[in-house]
Amino acid sequence: MTQALQTPPTSVAAVALQDTLVELIDLSLQAKQAHWNVVGPNFKPLHELLDEFTAEYRAWYDDVAERLAAIGVAPDGRASTVGANTPLAQLPEGQLEDRALVALVEERVTSVAGRVRERMERLGEHDLVSQDLLIRIGGGLEKQVWMLRAQRP
Repeated sequence: MTQALQTPPTSVAAVALQDTLVELIDLSLQAKQAHWNVVGPNFKPLHELLDEFTAEYRAWYDDVAERLAAIGVAPDGRASTVGANTPLAQLPEGQLEDRALVALVEERVTSVAGRVRERMERLGEHDLVSQDLLIRIGGGLEKQVWMLRAQRP
């Protein structure tokens, strides 16, 4: 294949990072929504865990946005962009029973972790620094999945 027909490395990284940015922003919003609305016997530990998750998402999406800027791409974390491009389903409205909430959050974190892993693998051919960032985020997401599974009865 000639160089002219290959996708520029910056384009591949930009798409992977922008998609990750959108998903992490949405996860942070959903985790905070869940934090405010969890009810049930496991309220306190879940309330605190969701706050920890929110802080991690915010730190990760800041790193992703800064990496986008470092490779010369303007990060887009606007509410309209997140709303239009997130693959995540919204959480149900109102109070969320603790056991049901764990399953809902686990489903979302698992799906994002899987997509981050796919992007991470694609980036290995194009941008090792961006790949390294996604490896770190992917490891953190997989740890969160483990922590959520430990909450199951």
